[in-house]
Amino acid sequence: MQTLLLTLELVIAILLIVFILLQRSEGGALGIGGGGGGGGGLGGLFSPRGAADTLTRTTAYLAVGFFVVCLALNILVSRTHRPASILDTPTRSAPVQKAPLQRAPGAPSIPTPH
Repeated sequence: MQTLLLTLELVIAILLIVFILLQRSEGGALGIGGGGGGGGGLGGLFSPRGAADTLTRTTAYLAVGFFVVCLALNILVSRTHRPASILDTPTRSAPVQKAPLQRAPGAPSIPTPH
């Protein structure tokens, strides 16, 4: 199930990129789509305004689909994966044994209190 959702999210992301690049921006940046003046006999679907409306609508549907798949993936993972807290795990540390302090050769002697 998780693999299917990841694949679907990848396909939606690629389609989103394509449809966003096809849209005509106000500054005329890429504007790959939306050219030409005649609409043909399709009732204005591929006129500049009809193509822009179709691309905008499709982009909105893909964006909603992308977020729904993201939420589904998060819910799926949160139900199957229970992270363990380090506070809940018992410690198995052995008692620490301190070695007696030894004076390094050539070090000054430390006075002891009387």
